Amino acid sequence: MSDQELTSTVARARRHALGDLLHRSAARTPGKTALRYRDRAHTYAELDTVVDRTANALTARGVAKGDRVALLSHNDDGYVVLTFALARLGAIAVPVNFMLRAGEVAYVLEHSAAVGLVAESALLPVAQEALELSGRDPSVRVRGVLGSDGGPLPEGWEAFEAWTAHADASTPQVPVADDDVLQLMYTSGTESRPKGVMMTSRSLVTQYVSCIVDGRYGADDVALHALPLFHVAAQHCFLNPNLYLGGTNVVLDGPDPATVLETVERERITSLFCPPTVWIGLLRHPDFDRRDLSSLAKGYYGASIMPVAVVEELRRRLPGMALFNFYGQTEMSALALVLSPEDQLRKPGSAGTACVNGETRIVDDLGRPVGPGVEGEIVHRSPHATAGYWNDPEKTAEAFRDGWFHSGDLGVADEDGYVTIVDRKKDVIKTGGENVASREVEEVLHQHPAVAETAVFGIPHPRWIEAVAAVVVPREGATVQPEELVAFCRERLAGFKTPRYVVLADALPKNASGKILKRELRTSHAGLAG
Repeated sequence: MSDQELTSTVARARRHALGDLLHRSAARTPGKTALRYRDRAHTYAELDTVVDRTANALTARGVAKGDRVALLSHNDDGYVVLTFALARLGAIAVPVNFMLRAGEVAYVLEHSAAVGLVAESALLPVAQEALELSGRDPSVRVRGVLGSDGGPLPEGWEAFEAWTAHADASTPQVPVADDDVLQLMYTSGTESRPKGVMMTSRSLVTQYVSCIVDGRYGADDVALHALPLFHVAAQHCFLNPNLYLGGTNVVLDGPDPATVLETVERERITSLFCPPTVWIGLLRHPDFDRRDLSSLAKGYYGASIMPVAVVEELRRRLPGMALFNFYGQTEMSALALVLSPEDQLRKPGSAGTACVNGETRIVDDLGRPVGPGVEGEIVHRSPHATAGYWNDPEKTAEAFRDGWFHSGDLGVADEDGYVTIVDRKKDVIKTGGENVASREVEEVLHQHPAVAETAVFGIPHPRWIEAVAAVVVPREGATVQPEELVAFCRERLAGFKTPRYVVLADALPKNASGKILKRELRTSHAGLAG
């Protein structure tokens, strides 16, 4: 055996890639229910086989290692199948937010240079318009439709079910290394355009281990997944780690409170993740006290800061549920800090301490660690961290300076090392768990002929935790109404990015160097939401 052959065979034996995890769970418990979605249930063996069939169908259609395939869909069991099928080929899945407008989807297709696009039937008009706008229409050679129900499809599109019925059910033999990129997740930052966060098996699998250990997951968990799977938390903090471990997973179309509460009762759900907005919706729903929720043993929140009052209410109304706070971001795959159930009362409002596979510190503007009680930027060192930003070495270098990943969040640590989030250094609004880049909204507002100057920022909101607000200075002599500006944005941006509140002003507060004082705006307009 040559040295090259020896290296190859050893690498195959040691491989621990994303596509392998489901296969190993199927080998351990082939007959156990892995996934339920609507009226469809899959054992681990069945799910593993359909993943292989789909992977081989994609190979037959020309998808190869390193190719990017975009997924534009609400939750679906086919979404799960595609995620693992692409991973087994070493292809790169590109989850796309289904709330985006066609122009926003077009940017993702163009920036990622996608060669494939899978869309749910209801989103086909958006997908087709995005293809035209992106200029990649001829290059996207593989096009699939989820949930087509056997009806006629536009030319060039295939039903996903045709892929799952592929004759070859053997496992693809594609060499996939730990640091091969397997997913691109687009996230909003301070820039007007989102960045493609590169995820590898190393970053994902080590993050799954942290979730399992610090979140106290068990193979006997019955986990409910109601949040969108395009989101890093839903897919990579909860669904995939539970599949890796061998738990049972119930996937819903979305987080409708009545459906979530009914499903918890019917399926005897033991594990549930919700961002604060959804937990609040559940608590306020009339079914909360009518449903039997006693099976809930573990609850998780994250994506934005949970008001302490809501944490206290959850503990009071679900006394048998252990509550965890998961803090992180897409670039950390996503977990970085965990606040345990025991610390919810001892450290109220804290994001917790570093997870098992992570290290976190607070630093000043020069990257030097600061002491307890001193505000600074939160930075991380962990194998969870992204491999960088797709085709953007400058932003990658900026994020990873000094050998640490710079989160852009400002925080303060106490004497025990517990971190509390103070503010965002990056100008990002988190509304309902979704990131909104202020600059992106500002650029749209500046396209309106009556707008001279604008500042977009987040304000507290009783339901969404934070809402998008804008202060606009009209051009001299121009007349415009707030409602007109909201409608203008709604035509060009996803609904969650559109300002909920627009205020007209004569001027914006600025410092001596001319920088807009957004913290001052957030304070002075904090009561807009009532």
